[in-house]
Amino acid sequence: MQYNSAVFPVAVLSLCSGRNSNYIQPLLMLMNHLSAIHAMTYQLRALSVFLFVAIMTVCIPDASSESTQAVTKATGAETIAENGLLRRVPFLTLRAKTGNDKASEYFGGERGNLQAGDCVLERTPVNSLKSIAEKAPFYIPDEIVRLDSITELSDENFWQRMDNTSNGQAPVLYMHGFYISFERGCRRALLLKESLGLEGRFALFSWPSDGAITNYTQDEADLYWSVYPLLEVLADMIDRFGTGNTNIIAHSLGTRGVMLSLVLLAQTKQHERPLFNQVVLIAPDIDVGIFKQYLPLIRPLARNMTVYVSDNDSPLTLSRQVHGHPRLGEAGEHLEGLTGVEIIDVSDLPLRVPSGHLYHLYQDGVIDDLIQLIDENKPAAKRRNMQQLSEYQWRLQQAETE
Repeated sequence: MQYNSAVFPVAVLSLCSGRNSNYIQPLLMLMNHLSAIHAMTYQLRALSVFLFVAIMTVCIPDASSESTQAVTKATGAETIAENGLLRRVPFLTLRAKTGNDKASEYFGGERGNLQAGDCVLERTPVNSLKSIAEKAPFYIPDEIVRLDSITELSDENFWQRMDNTSNGQAPVLYMHGFYISFERGCRRALLLKESLGLEGRFALFSWPSDGAITNYTQDEADLYWSVYPLLEVLADMIDRFGTGNTNIIAHSLGTRGVMLSLVLLAQTKQHERPLFNQVVLIAPDIDVGIFKQYLPLIRPLARNMTVYVSDNDSPLTLSRQVHGHPRLGEAGEHLEGLTGVEIIDVSDLPLRVPSGHLYHLYQDGVIDDLIQLIDENKPAAKRRNMQQLSEYQWRLQQAETE
């Protein structure tokens, strides 16, 4: 998709008429120039997005305005009515409470005991951006999403409600990655839940990431600390929903926690058939050599194991430089030998965000593929827009209508 130089002026005029024009004009001129460049480098794309965010900051009311200071405790299996602009994301978290009753700051980045509940998020459409978002070559939000409140539930009520609302479909546990605050985790989980149509059978597992981009090594430590509690959650889901009736989706650094929990599970739980249905690792920030060592142990635990990879993933490129070894989520020859794992290379799809790391949230082709995988249990050979590269490797192609 090419950049349309008319997109950004229209966006600015629709949002900023008569407002802060002294600040907008120079940003607009530079952005208009960038938008006319069709073969943009990663740096230029990042600058273009940065400029758009700057304009949005000046023109749109603060998207992270004061969250409702409302945290309620539910003694039964109550649920909020998802009417109007409110949406619910069930969560399990290992984050400690901060002592602040404001929803956005209720859970922080410190380690705590396992707690369950709902994120209640408010969605405010920005109607003037809808047509622009459809034409833009990268993702532009057309709504403001904020954490409105938190409802706490007991573990038993949490799982009982999911059992009642899943309609016999396999529940899905989603684990986020690095640099994710509790509120950001809830927002992204909402996007994934609604994109994949997982209402009633979805839960976010939020480990205590600091939500700070400079705290990668601290996040790694907190992730490793979270492995055993995650193991207990997975074992509990097997007991509650039955063998082979749970799906796992994990992203980035979170995939490392899932892998290690599966290693522990394989060592501690006897099994005669797969314990999980689908295990999906998206942009996994895992040393590929370590994954190969553990694969014979963990592969039998799932009916199907899928890994999404890309050669446009800048955070994983940086992680390889930091760790000195290729990451599982990077496309390349280092993926040879992963027997029994369906590897889906999304490198041919257009980037929707400059980092190339969040394609499961913003790339329609990947979302469509995940729907077929999770909802329909289709192997790669039976899903749309797949080009087979080898026995276990596939390349996802852009649909003709995109």
